[in-house]
Amino acid sequence: MSRLIGNLRELYRFRVLIQSLVGRELKARYRGTVLGFLWSFLNPLLLMIVYTAVFGLIIPPRDVAFNSKPLVYALYLFTGLLPWYWFSSSAMESSTVLMANGNLIKKILFPAEVLPIVTVTANLVNFLFGLPILFAFIGLFGGHYTAFILFLPLAILIQYIFTLGFSLLISALTIHFRDIKDILGNLLTFWFFATPVIYLLSNPTIQKSAAVRTLLNLNPMTHIIEGYHSALYFGELIHWKRMGIALAISLAFFWIGYSVFDRLRDSFPEEV
Repeated sequence: MSRLIGNLRELYRFRVLIQSLVGRELKARYRGTVLGFLWSFLNPLLLMIVYTAVFGLIIPPRDVAFNSKPLVYALYLFTGLLPWYWFSSSAMESSTVLMANGNLIKKILFPAEVLPIVTVTANLVNFLFGLPILFAFIGLFGGHYTAFILFLPLAILIQYIFTLGFSLLISALTIHFRDIKDILGNLLTFWFFATPVIYLLSNPTIQKSAAVRTLLNLNPMTHIIEGYHSALYFGELIHWKRMGIALAISLAFFWIGYSVFDRLRDSFPEEV
């Protein structure tokens, strides 16, 4: 633990470098496009329009709670999808980030952990750009802004810690086991359906199955996504017990991820 704290203090010295690389990453994503950074707002807007059209006009939601409120279901769906895309994009990009930046890894003074940190942070910025679109649709679809929205930063912080720990672990392991990148895509698909993004956690079918409830409760993303639903969709106080569990798991995952990364870092230059 003392080694981890020391590494984090050392990493703080590179905060300007991280900020610079995040800016470079965001610019690279929209380089050559006419609208540039406007796509950070347009992408979530178009995504919300698509889901509103599909689940509001074409395919009625199967959950009885949304039977008479298809547009509200689209809002519920988007509230979960926005943070999920942040997590899944960060995980997939982190699986190749070290190999894609081998020239930097081979530099003696370059801290390799900066690369997955930049990946996760850049996707966080994209997520934050999508929040105004979500806020706008909450008002458009008759949602309510409550004081509990002030707890949103807590959900964002916990997800950042968890996503960063997972990304550090994946990026370090993929260097030695290239198959992880392909396995990860299938894992994320299963993980998505094991997270209450497209269905309510209170769905009667779920509540009847002890095995399904256990699986969902063991999933840290369940508690994180529910935090977003509480603060943004339901307009109620987040479940402190669930968020406490999510925070504990996130901190443990960050410690494991960083420890594995730190242990394997000396082998990175040879493998890339």
